[in-house]
Amino acid sequence: MGQCALGFGVCCVFIATCDAEVINNVTYFVSPDFPGLTRNPDICAIQVKKIAPEISQIRLDFIHFNLAQPNRRTGVCETDVFSMSGGTSTGLKLCGQNSGQHLYYDVETANNPITILVNLTSNNLYRMWEIRIAQVAFNQQSPAGCTQYYEGVSGVIQTMNFAINGRHLADQDYTVCMRQEQSMCSIVYEPCDENSFRIGPPILSDDPGSGSGPLRDPVELENAVKQCNDRVLMPCDSEEFLNPAGGPNACDLLHCGNSFCNPGEYPCRIESSIRPFNIRIQFGPGLRQENPDDNLGMCLRYIQQPCIS
Repeated sequence: MGQCALGFGVCCVFIATCDAEVINNVTYFVSPDFPGLTRNPDICAIQVKKIAPEISQIRLDFIHFNLAQPNRRTGVCETDVFSMSGGTSTGLKLCGQNSGQHLYYDVETANNPITILVNLTSNNLYRMWEIRIAQVAFNQQSPAGCTQYYEGVSGVIQTMNFAINGRHLADQDYTVCMRQEQSMCSIVYEPCDENSFRIGPPILSDDPGSGSGPLRDPVELENAVKQCNDRVLMPCDSEEFLNPAGGPNACDLLHCGNSFCNPGEYPCRIESSIRPFNIRIQFGPGLRQENPDDNLGMCLRYIQQPCIS
């Protein structure tokens, strides 16, 4: 793809599709008909081999990722499933729309190949993927336990398959980490918009007889959150609601329902100085039939705050 090294060399792009063996540092895994759409049922798999003993992780960047949506009621990937095996990480099973997402996958010290599998079980007119596969050496790897790792003072975090008319996936348990940048001592999270945190139905229903909204008992609210099948765990030491009342409040470790902060409060923000900066996503098995409108998932903006001397 063009020239490099002042015209003395050629820039090469490695592309692989079904049944290929990947033995390069950076390879693009594409759907069989890319850039066209793949319509027919098929099993498309590749094997990734380590290029050096010091490789400890595989990083996947989903440039394009459009598979069939999960079951709208349960969040289970039933038609199309993306999966990985052969490493030491617990691989995520994905489907739906995940363009722009990324993940790290830990590999074994031995030279065992990693299998990336896309199982297409029925006809679908809208499949396409282009996934950048990079091999990461031990001295450049993401921190232990981080499935996603973001760099920079600010950014956006989304759960898998966060999209219009989407539904968050079932059987997800992974940690999203943000690198602590220089001279930064805390981090602030806030929803991307008023509808960008929907992980299950409202925790506690409103009292129709109250003109100013219900008074919620903190213990009752905490117990309700603990019973959430799907939730977000966030270590935090302060919580500030940006509403006319203002003022700091106690920070909940677990978050679920239809509000990131206090039910019914928007806008809001949560600030944490607990390091490392991370969020854990825990979405249980899709055993219950739930309203997909209550299970869109999560989109958060974050910005790190400078240290106060």
